[in-house]
Formats: sequence, structure tokens, C-alpha cells
Amino acid sequence: MNMQQWARFAILGAMLVTAYLLILAWQKDYGHDSNKKVETPAAVVAHDVSADLPNAQSTAANSDIPQANIAAQPNTAAPAAVTQQLISVETDLYHLWINPKGGDIVRIELLTHDKNKDSELPFVMLESDPQRTYVAQSGLIGLNGPDGSRAGRPNFEVEKTNFSLADVKVQKDKDGKDIKVLTVPMVYKTADGVEIIKSYKFTPGTYPINVSYQVVNRSTQPWQGQMFGQIKRDNSEDPGKSDQGIFTLGTFLGGAWGTPDEHYNKLKFDNFNEEKLNVETQKGWVAVVQHYFVSAWIPGDFGNKPVKLESRKSADGMNIIGFTSPTINVPSGKAITVDATFYSGPKVQSELKDLADGLNQTVDYGWLWPIAKLLFMGLQFFHNIVGNWGWSIILLTILVKLILWPLSSKSYRSMAKMRVIAPEMQRMKEEFGEDRMRFSQEMMALYKREQVNPLSGCLPLLLQMPIFLALYWVLMESVELRHAPWMLWIQDLSAMDPWFILPLLMGVTMFVQQMLNPQPADPMQAKVFKIMPIMFTVFMLFFPAGLVLYWIVNNSITILQQGFINKSVERDRLKKETTSAN
Repeated sequence: MNMQQWARFAILGAMLVTAYLLILAWQKDYGHDSNKKVETPAAVVAHDVSADLPNAQSTAANSDIPQANIAAQPNTAAPAAVTQQLISVETDLYHLWINPKGGDIVRIELLTHDKNKDSELPFVMLESDPQRTYVAQSGLIGLNGPDGSRAGRPNFEVEKTNFSLADVKVQKDKDGKDIKVLTVPMVYKTADGVEIIKSYKFTPGTYPINVSYQVVNRSTQPWQGQMFGQIKRDNSEDPGKSDQGIFTLGTFLGGAWGTPDEHYNKLKFDNFNEEKLNVETQKGWVAVVQHYFVSAWIPGDFGNKPVKLESRKSADGMNIIGFTSPTINVPSGKAITVDATFYSGPKVQSELKDLADGLNQTVDYGWLWPIAKLLFMGLQFFHNIVGNWGWSIILLTILVKLILWPLSSKSYRSMAKMRVIAPEMQRMKEEFGEDRMRFSQEMMALYKREQVNPLSGCLPLLLQMPIFLALYWVLMESVELRHAPWMLWIQDLSAMDPWFILPLLMGVTMFVQQMLNPQPADPMQAKVFKIMPIMFTVFMLFFPAGLVLYWIVNNSITILQQGFINKSVERDRLKKETTSAN
């Protein structure tokens, strides 16, 4: 087999490797079609969710509460009227509902993210209804913790059940600066004089929510307990999946956690018991990750004492991941406040990276994350200039081509020379016939004389392959590109082209690019390479429009570059032949 044939197979191999890696990513990210869901009712009503709190020594009603350091005492709480009227809180980003029983967040609607590109309904992040359970729970357990008592979850009292931006007040932050805060206070009092104030604090324009417990001990005995925060979710499919025609696109759905030593770890729902999380750390986080969105608990500072991160399955098969604080001691006549941060919203890296080490890695770019992060930074830079993600992809493609221009030019020049000497090679093949040894020797001498490297033809594709794959993950994981329009019929760059125009254009540009390359002498190889544009066109029909757009622009620039180099090499060859003739 001669060097030109080896080059052909190298190029074909590189293309097949690209296709194989994309298929792996495709199989990883594409799930089954999700079932049709009931539309959100106009009025949100409470749906009773079992406590599943972290105390194994509780009654059957609270069988899944986390293990406290000290078992809870019998109930000493004052009688309270049970209410199922939810507390409604609406900010510029959220509309959420809190159940006074336990003070859990039972529903969150993201007002700046739509349910899907054809709906005006907001994206529902958390919810508790017969179709789906996904809630954020928190409370106090332990010796005197009300959530661990035999009476079940405490019923908090509130002054009103509707809060909005009109309730925002200016407060001082830890640095003494004025900030606007919307506070939702809830009060629970025990018969022996302990007052517990659970507060949710929202800052307009941001997603993190501060959840605090102030324990005011007016009793004659010291108070002991532990704070916990957990996310409870069923096994329903990811509502963040994108409709891809006959496919449904989604990425990892499951648990995640991180510590200062191990920044990012994924944990499948199926492994919440078998490979359960049980880690003690001073600074860490737990989360439930889905396509484009994440819910996470970030424990506060508990006096430099470690908190426990853990996962488990509830008795009814629910997935629970959360944290439990060290023991909190409140002497008689004293008050102590403990807190944690809860985040439930889009996976915006700039916001997540400041909350906890590794939380921004829930934007999972796969094993090519260094390249993917650079690509996303480039996309953000251009988006800040042009304000459109489609044009940003085009500008990014041009920038990448300029960076790779010197390397690719050498490769294209070598291919152009092979195109020029193709007639000479055909003459040599006819002259030496079956003498393969002599033909190979003469061909190698020709390559050396013309300074041609037949293997350099696969270099441009090898350089593009990791960039292409990394961009795939950027488009799939970056919520900024979710439902992002470009122009005309392309109204979602993260979804396939509904009219298949871009894949067809990609196939045309790939075919034109091949015509500029030296054609295979072997008839079978020639047929395979002619089929490749058709294969890749079909393959790209259901891939994100933004990815296909990148390939079209890349091919178009390559056509211009290669066409210019081909003409330049042909002129040099003609000039050389004219000089030799004279």
C-alpha cells in the first residue's frame, strides 16, 4: 500500500473517529421520550409530602429523617393549628411556594426561563403534586429539634401568605454595605419557651436564597439540635430535556456533591444507597443536577466544625441528598442563628463558582472541558459585542480558523501539491505496472522532490475534532444558549434545524471541500469519499443547529483557504515548468 493510500485511510479514520465520539456523546445524552405532563394548574395547592427527615429513631411518620447525634425527646410543642395554605413569594426571578408545615419549598417557577420555546409558561423547577415530587426540605433535628419530635414537622406561623418585591427592605450585609432583601419570617414556639424563627431571604436579581434558623431559648434548660437541609426527588424524567423531533435530548440527571478536596462528584440516583454519600467536611455542597438547571444546598459556617454530606433512598423510593450540621448548643437565656444557602435555577457558571468550590462544574463539559471552557469564554466575549449567539458562533469559528491558520496552511499546501502531481503519479503507476516495489520507490522520490507529506492531509480534521466535540458539549450544557435564536427559521441553536437546511448546506460545503482535495486513485476509495458528505449530512440532521452552523462556517473558510492555496501551488508549478522549458 503506497503512502497516498495510507493518507486516504488516515483521513477516513479521523472522520470515523469523529463520528464514533459523537455517537458516544449522542448515546450518553439522548434519552427516551418523556411522558406528557399535566399543565400547571392556575391555583397552586399543597400536596402532602412525607417528611423523610434525617432521624432513624423517629416514629414511622418520620422514618427517613437523617440520623441525629442525640435522639429527639418526646413532643413538648404547644398545640398549633394545621394549615395547608402555602406561602407565595414572587421576585423578579422566582415565584415559589413554601409550606408552613416544616417550612419546606414545595414549588419554584423560574420566571425568566420558559417551559419550552413554544410556551409562555415559566419553567417549573421544584414541584409537589401527584405527577412529580421535587422539593427542598430543611429543619432542626436532634435532642430538642422540633422536626425530630414525635408530633411530626412543626407548623410555622406567618403574618401573611403573600410576599413580593414590594416587601423588599434595605439591610446591612456582613461588610456593612446596604443591600435590598426580601425576608419571609416564620415563627414556631414550644410550650417550654423556645422560639424558633425560620427565615428565607431573597436578594432581587440573584438566585441564591439564604435560609436561617434563629433559636431563642427562653426556657430554663439548654437547647440542643442540628440543622439539616436536603433535596428530595422522585425518579421522574428530566423536564429540562429538549425536544429533538424523534429524539429527546438530556444530559446527566442525578445527585452531585463537592468538598474543598474533591470539587465535583456525580452520583446516580440508582446508587444513592449502594454507593451512598457519607462525607464529613467543613465546606461542601450537595445538589441534584439536570439538563441546564441545578438545585443545591451549601451549608453555612458552623463554628469551623464539619457538616455531614449524605445520600439515601426513602422508604417509598425517593432520592434524598443533603447535609446535617454538627450539634448546636443554645444555653438558657441565649439565642443562636445558623444558616445555609439554597440555589435552585439555571447553571450559570459566573454565579455558581462564587457559592462553593466545584459547584460551577455542574456545567459538565466532559473530558474536553478545558477546550470547552475556552470556547464558551469566546462565545461570551462575542455575545457581549453582537448580542446574538448565532453570530457569536460564526465569529468564534473565524477566530479558531485564524488561530489554526499556520498549521492548516502547511497541510493544505501539501495536499495541493499532491493534487498537482496526481497526473505524474498516474503515469508512474501505468509505467511500472505490477512492480509495486519500483512504484513505491519512485513515488517516495517524487514526494521528496516535491516536498509533499501525504499524511498531512488528515491534520486539519485532527485539529478540528476536539474543538468540534467540545463545542457540542458547550451547546448542550450552557443554559445561556437554551432556546437562543439566530435568525429566520433558526429559533433555537441548541435544537436541531426544523427544516434541515443547515445540515444540507453542511453536506454541500463538505462535498465542495472534497473536490478541492486530490482525488483517490483507487476506485473503491473514491466511492467511499464521495459517500462521506451524504453520511455526515444524515448524521447531523438531528444535531444542534449551532453545531451544524459551526461546521458550515468552518468548511466555507476551508474552501476559500484551500482554493487560494491550490491556485498558488498551480501557479508556482506552471512557473517552474516554464523556467525549466526555457
